[in-house]
Amino acid sequence: MSGELAEMVSGANGESDMKAETFLPDDYRPAENELFMNDRQIEYFRRKLLNWKADLMEDSRDTVAGMKDQTRNIPDIADRASEETDRSIELRTRDRQRKLVSKIDAALRRIDEGEFGYCTITGEPISLKRLDARPIATMTLEAQERHERREKVHRDD
Repeated sequence: MSGELAEMVSGANGESDMKAETFLPDDYRPAENELFMNDRQIEYFRRKLLNWKADLMEDSRDTVAGMKDQTRNIPDIADRASEETDRSIELRTRDRQRKLVSKIDAALRRIDEGEFGYCTITGEPISLKRLDARPIATMTLEAQERHERREKVHRDD
């Protein structure tokens, strides 16, 4: 585990978690025939979230470094406009990623609180396939669809 990833795994106050690390084979995938949200599944999703967050943070650092390097005076107005458009798109992308990091942090908190994998609306387990595809999911597919239908109805008013 890299130092940065180990730092993210440590507790909010800088202390390492006292829990023993759960062994997880490299080819492990959560299965429906296991006890839902057992230690291995929890560890699988924790690692998946931490790796995703580390990738996003690295991309963000690369963007900031790239933008510092690109700050220059461009005399051609079309080239300058093109560069500003590119910068604007990049900043919007980083903003979306910042919001995604917040959702990842919230999912990690749900893991710590023992609430991960359960729908915040119904309390039912969220399918493993859905969690594997979108580990920040907070609702079952059915609850999410109902929520989006209600949102659309209110938006159309």
